[in-house]
Amino acid sequence: MAELVYPPVIGAARTLFKVLDLRFDIQGTEHVPKRGGAVMVSNHVSYLDFVFAGLTARPAKRLVRFMAKESVFRHKVSGPLMRAMKHIPVDREAGLDAYRHAVRALRDGEIVGVFPEATISPSFTLKAFKTGAARMAQEASVPLLPVALWGTQRLWTKGRRRDFGRNHFPVTIRVGAPLQPGPDESAGSVTDRLRERVQELLEAAQRAYPARPDGPDDAWWLPAHLGGTAPAPAPQA
Repeated sequence: MAELVYPPVIGAARTLFKVLDLRFDIQGTEHVPKRGGAVMVSNHVSYLDFVFAGLTARPAKRLVRFMAKESVFRHKVSGPLMRAMKHIPVDREAGLDAYRHAVRALRDGEIVGVFPEATISPSFTLKAFKTGAARMAQEASVPLLPVALWGTQRLWTKGRRRDFGRNHFPVTIRVGAPLQPGPDESAGSVTDRLRERVQELLEAAQRAYPARPDGPDDAWWLPAHLGGTAPAPAPQA
């Protein structure tokens, strides 16, 4: 079936990026499979992360079906778009339907995007990962594709006004080699390996990032351990 909505939405996003004059540094897109299912797993620092993570699949001419909270699908503007792009609604009180929907999509050869931290990390460091991505990959017999995003929080994140000015913000993205769960490996073990890999990619993206805070008032987007003023990470449960 022809994709009537997703490509124009991507085109509109790319036009916005040009207007904002974002400076992209994207590496590892060759790891995105050109065919077959995969679970794309990314850190989460911005409301726009699904857009930026999805960009990594464009060289492979793939579209990513992201799992997103159900309220986004109820919105009068975003809802019709999300459904037309075949993203997957997640009711956090009853997530089994979304899980089954995602597994079917994976078995049908789709790339499904997941943010295993579930919410934006206000510290801009990795939170604990939920095991759903690993379990879906194991059930559908597909690889996990780790992705790290950095700089997207400067555009629009939790607790901050969005900044869509022409600020020439750098956006650094790293895609890692696919991670294949072992046939008898526990979902917890797979998740631990996955989180370690995303952490490595995130650190690589941070090292490559060409900008530093422009004075103390601009240090909010940098984690405390890197000298910024973002909140300290919450204790892991």
